[in-house]
Amino acid sequence: MTRLTDAIVGDAYRSDFSWQVLEDLVDLETRMAGQKEEKAGAKILEGYFEAIGLRDVHLDEFDIDGWWRGSSSIETAGGHDQQYVKDYQVIALPGTPAGTVEGELVDVGYGRPEDFEAVDCEGKILIASSDTPDDYGRWIHRMEKYVSAANAGAVGFIFRNHIAGCLPPTGEVGYDNRPGPIPAVGVSKELGERLVRHAEDDDLSVTVDVDCRNEPSTSVNVVGDIGPDTDEMVLLTAHVDTHDIAEGANDNGAGSVLATEVGRLLAQMEDELETRVRVLVFGSEEIGLKGAYHAMETYDLDDVKCIVNIDGAGRDRTLSINANEFDEILDAFEDVTDERSIPLVSSNTVSPHGDQWAFVQEGVPGAMVSSTNPDKSGRGWGHTHADTLDKIDIRDLREHAVTITNAVCALTETDRDVPSRSREDTRDLIDPGYEQELKLGGRWSY
Repeated sequence: MTRLTDAIVGDAYRSDFSWQVLEDLVDLETRMAGQKEEKAGAKILEGYFEAIGLRDVHLDEFDIDGWWRGSSSIETAGGHDQQYVKDYQVIALPGTPAGTVEGELVDVGYGRPEDFEAVDCEGKILIASSDTPDDYGRWIHRMEKYVSAANAGAVGFIFRNHIAGCLPPTGEVGYDNRPGPIPAVGVSKELGERLVRHAEDDDLSVTVDVDCRNEPSTSVNVVGDIGPDTDEMVLLTAHVDTHDIAEGANDNGAGSVLATEVGRLLAQMEDELETRVRVLVFGSEEIGLKGAYHAMETYDLDDVKCIVNIDGAGRDRTLSINANEFDEILDAFEDVTDERSIPLVSSNTVSPHGDQWAFVQEGVPGAMVSSTNPDKSGRGWGHTHADTLDKIDIRDLREHAVTITNAVCALTETDRDVPSRSREDTRDLIDPGYEQELKLGGRWSY
């Protein structure tokens, strides 16, 4: 078995390298896809890829639909005449069009399909929670709630955070349909609850105003290889872009530095690797997995043994993995965590969330590696102003780096088979709810 030596493990637990990379990334303050700061973040990673000894390091540019934020506001009338203009109260959701809309505020709760059917949405401004009930069976993405609101005849959409103290949530709503059909904003839990309370007291008229730009732009992937020069490769991925309201220390600065740190550790045992590892940090994950789709469309997928995607692995101590019903990837992670007697939370649902999906939809084996805390709900600080460096613990980065490196080593073993599957088999494994989400968002590829 190919595993890290004690000397390399010791180096991983003593090194401040991952923290140095993370500090450099968050110093940019934002890395919004298609904007200069994202490219600056990619250049930082390119420099580190070269410094740790990856070969054929380069940036791979591609076209995207860019979005630039202006100001946003909510004004209410009809029993409660108030205006909300502060960033800690209301922000636009990327992919929204600019515009001003007015209508009665209607609460659609969790934003489940049945919630839209239960009320008259025509001409209204709908407000939906970022939460999904635990017993619902799947997570409902904000994009699905947004498109459902537009399809139901709403003229505006308000997305309210369900996490106290985390301020307004941001997140893409346009995807392949940029700009989206109706103005959309996010509000804090505290303001959201106030708006819902006021709407329950009286018929509340709401005016939502959004100023923004939707224009063509470009994004970049950062690429570097390590190990033998085999045609077959294991992809180790993350994404460098963030939303423009925060420095993105967790989402996904932590993932970017973990991919880089794993590359650094692998470089110390390059001659022992049995399959090439490509470290690939995508751009433009937050606006439709564009970097991942660009790579998928330009690679020979027969050469991709599997993809291990790191996203959200800095938020908690316990590593988690969703293996998309590729049991062999899950086995590799369970093997290395069992060897070290550390916990691993696993799931095995075919999910369209995360960069690995661009490959998984084609039948390429892929998993998303994150971290979890059962006492927390939702994204926590992610997608808010508060996704900052102080939320990250270097001890978590060190622990995750060792585990992920060992698992990648296991996956490079030539006698460890990781079978792919057909597009048709993947399609048949997708939960009907996720199928609905993909179709609503214009992302159904079958």
